[in-house]
Amino acid sequence: MALSMLLPRIARATAASAFRCSASPLSFARRWATSPASPAASAPTPDDIARLKRLRNIGISAHIDSGKTTVTERILYYTGRIKEIHEVRGKDNVGATMDWMDLEREKGITIQSAATYAQWGDTNLNIIDTPGHVDFTIEVERALRVLDGAVLVLCSVSGVQSQTITVDRQMRRYNVPRISFINKMDRAGANPARIIDQIRSKLKLPAAALQVPIGAEDAFEGVVDVLKQKAVYYKGARGEDIVYADIPSHLTETVHAAREELIATLAEVDDEIGELFIEEKTPTEDQLRAAIRRATIARKFTPVLMGSAIKDKGIQTLLDAVTSYLPDSTEVKNTMLDLDNNEQVVDVVPYSNQPFVGLAFKLEEGKYGQLTYIRVYQGRLEKGQFAYHVKTGKKVKISRLVRMHSNSMEDVDSVGAGEICALFGIDCASGDTFTDGSINCSMSTMFVPESVISLSLTPKDKNSPNFSKALNRFQREDPTFRVHVDSESKQTIISGLGELQLDIYVERMRREYNVDCVTGKPQVAFRETATKRSEFTYTHKKQSGGA
Repeated sequence: MALSMLLPRIARATAASAFRCSASPLSFARRWATSPASPAASAPTPDDIARLKRLRNIGISAHIDSGKTTVTERILYYTGRIKEIHEVRGKDNVGATMDWMDLEREKGITIQSAATYAQWGDTNLNIIDTPGHVDFTIEVERALRVLDGAVLVLCSVSGVQSQTITVDRQMRRYNVPRISFINKMDRAGANPARIIDQIRSKLKLPAAALQVPIGAEDAFEGVVDVLKQKAVYYKGARGEDIVYADIPSHLTETVHAAREELIATLAEVDDEIGELFIEEKTPTEDQLRAAIRRATIARKFTPVLMGSAIKDKGIQTLLDAVTSYLPDSTEVKNTMLDLDNNEQVVDVVPYSNQPFVGLAFKLEEGKYGQLTYIRVYQGRLEKGQFAYHVKTGKKVKISRLVRMHSNSMEDVDSVGAGEICALFGIDCASGDTFTDGSINCSMSTMFVPESVISLSLTPKDKNSPNFSKALNRFQREDPTFRVHVDSESKQTIISGLGELQLDIYVERMRREYNVDCVTGKPQVAFRETATKRSEFTYTHKKQSGGA
């Protein structure tokens, strides 16, 4: 049918639909919704829409020692959140901002995920720095469960490693779009082209570089922006001054080839660029940026950037990419289960004027009691209001509402949809759902891997009351940490994802609860049984009388 004949029909159908609908603009939207909207659904306010468009919830994830915490430290510095940069294993013995535990600073690894917030331009960022060690993969799991986007950090030498593949699997499980950042470009043997090939071959994800490095290893100076066709240098004492210049002459052909490769890769995953590619037309910079954003949000493509966090290079352009290509809360589809309607799957409406729905994704014992991290999916959470714990049906009062910056807090009066905050005095478990009581819905919980190692645990002081208290607390905080008493050996058995994880908890019991414990191999009860028939002679003697 010709388009000229089709347009009048569309216009008449639209007019008839508008005439049949009520005055509410959402009644038309409900007809095309994939699932029923909330009973109290109404049009969001322009201010709320503008706030959500300027909000990004991101996580920093990678294999261990890829530089996640160093990248996060630079992000906090360039956004003005901190005034000084401290290294993970710095000589000043201060440690990175997000590694606030003493054990983290001593061992130089991230043990617990830490949340913070910052602002880049007019965009608000909620950031969660996650561990890279496989023993603490549950921290990555529950962070990605509540985030809208992620930055996958890769080492320019080691590339895609075992935990990188695990993180990729977790991102796919929760449909999290990602930007790839090749870090440590100053290392000997840095080869970003090889890392991009590994992303394509090992992670099975189309990828293309948005930047070309200027130099490598000790000679790494900056990058060339493939879209802007400009060289980017990071000047100043801490790389805070960004200088744009012409492309070095020896990189002209390399940049042209990188741009052609980017267009060809996008043509395979985006229809608009695909049409231009077939027609042999050159897309504009704006068309390329829009296509990168569409393909990234659809999880069909990952843009690749590069830099060296330890040398203060590449972080500002990474932040620009986060705001440009990762989705806001309105562009991510989240669902919940309607418990009053046979657990029918309904869409979350990510606006503040909806009934409140939040998910508790992390617990932490603080000096003021249990600290519960919550992602607000819809509605608004205010200090002093009552929330309903869906699992228990209990009504709890929100006495204190805080926004976290590592281990420090900032009290707030309310948070809107899409925000991440923390509550005090709430008795719940990780993965529990809270509502305002007007709807009876539950968010899907997170995946918890099974334990793979067990140790026996014996306190040196048998009468210490803190022994059971510490074990109960750690079980509430970490779903992968399990404790039981063997019915035969009567030993206390602790189980987890690795020996390092269990060693950390034993050390925390000593430091935080003054409970010294001895670990060992769990005792096994051996049993014997008859396996075959055996012939034997037996003489039965019985005395029938006498003394």
